[in-house]
Amino acid sequence: MVAAAVLALLPSPFARAADIRFSDFTQASGIDLTLTCGGTPSREIIEVDGGGVAFIDFDNDGDWDIFFANGARMADPEHGPGSKLYENRGDGTFRDVTQSIGITLTRWATGVAVGDIDGDRFDDLFITCYGRNVMLKNDRGKRFVDVTRETGLGDTRWATSAAFGDIDNDGDLDLYTVNYLVFDANHPPSRQGKEYKGVNVMAGPHGLVAQADILYENTGGRFRDITEDSGCGSVRAGYGLVTTMIDFDDDGRLDIFVGNDSAENFLFHNLGGNRFENVGPFAGVSGNMDGSNQATMGIALADVDRNGRVDFFTTNFSSDTNTLHLNLDGVFFDDRTSQFGLGLVSREFLSWGCGFYDFDSDGDEDLFISNGHVYPQAKTHDIDSDYEQPPVLFERKGPRFERLTYQGSPFETPLKGRAVAFGDIDNDGDVDIVHTTLNDRVRIWRNESPRACVAVVELKQDSHNHRAYGSMVELSVGGKTYRRWITGGGSFQSANAPVAYFGLGDIKDTEAVLNITWPDGAKTTVKNVPLNKRLTVTPKSFQATDLDR
Repeated sequence: MVAAAVLALLPSPFARAADIRFSDFTQASGIDLTLTCGGTPSREIIEVDGGGVAFIDFDNDGDWDIFFANGARMADPEHGPGSKLYENRGDGTFRDVTQSIGITLTRWATGVAVGDIDGDRFDDLFITCYGRNVMLKNDRGKRFVDVTRETGLGDTRWATSAAFGDIDNDGDLDLYTVNYLVFDANHPPSRQGKEYKGVNVMAGPHGLVAQADILYENTGGRFRDITEDSGCGSVRAGYGLVTTMIDFDDDGRLDIFVGNDSAENFLFHNLGGNRFENVGPFAGVSGNMDGSNQATMGIALADVDRNGRVDFFTTNFSSDTNTLHLNLDGVFFDDRTSQFGLGLVSREFLSWGCGFYDFDSDGDEDLFISNGHVYPQAKTHDIDSDYEQPPVLFERKGPRFERLTYQGSPFETPLKGRAVAFGDIDNDGDVDIVHTTLNDRVRIWRNESPRACVAVVELKQDSHNHRAYGSMVELSVGGKTYRRWITGGGSFQSANAPVAYFGLGDIKDTEAVLNITWPDGAKTTVKNVPLNKRLTVTPKSFQATDLDR
């Protein structure tokens, strides 16, 4: 009786969602795509990661198009069904323009990063691959041209994720590429003796050779490998899966976070002059609070505790917890996973792409996580986790997050979830979700939450980094300040729309103020900002346009 009374006082891991609603918009969207990543069921480690997804406005018409990195099969890694680009018709529906736009990439693609490498104000595509990486230059929205050789970005190590950012504040975009491990599709490693909880499984990553990452400096449209000179090559190679560039200590220089699989994570502190120091162990983000290395797949950024600093959330393997690292003071991070209700509930899942967004526009950021195991033989009664797993949506409820479920939710179906990207596909001011699965169809989930007050902020600047990757956007209204960061990457193998989305609930106050900290540390203040608008801010101007609400 006493135990039951105590349990009744504890916060439930499930809550009824009253204000967050998504619909499965896949069929209506016009995107009918099944991504390929080896065979089914997966037998080798190369067949488990799936492909990435990116938001890109390739034609600069003001709406978000979508690119998918598609894989191949082990028998012929160079000739798969091909990566795909879908053009947004302007209403959240799409058409396949891959062939007409000149994209012919059939190599085993894994991830994607979006950035304007030459300053022509048209965003380009860098695609990580098993095999040679690919750089596709956007020729003014008319076609994409393979400039891999000319840019020096054709490394042949198995790469997973990448992120653009201006590490030296010279106005152009540099690039960090995450590499995984040595794998020969013609001679895969033996699985003899490879067991997980008594179940015979595929080989890796332990026992296989990790590959070092690469940091490239942009030298005018051509990239130079500065990994060793920068200090990023001083660490022992990890099995890299995800990266992001963010100024975690507010010193005006972009730092680099790298999530590794079954090895310590890296946090490269930017010392200036293209020099970096790995402060991951010192800062407390190389592992969890126990000091254990984790299998980090995805990363999400937000100011969870509202202290003005960016926090890191990472997704990990099953029978472990995902991890929330709170940025205490720009130097030290603390594992507060359990405090925010994100610990125990995550142990049954193997999690991948993730993101903090205010899906219900109530003024705080919620959390979405994609899930799915890597071992096809995974069953709860054998290894405490199923192979197909539902995605999880958490609503922020005061000091904690609560897992949401509701009748008709599209997130109740177990999937082989992998990459995810976030952006507003239909220009109504709320955040939609594009989700990939392993050897299964892509899902488009449209946000149908009740209308609330919002502000959608895009930054533009007169440099090669025209989308202002590395900026912080602060919106102050009604006595509260909300913060978002614009980054040139995303979660696992993907790229989110480079937009700051703010939800403000039912606020009526019109005295909103924007404070922008640009990548070079310069600041811009815009007063009397109108709400329920799409706001475009440059260092010297401001424009508001209507949303389709």
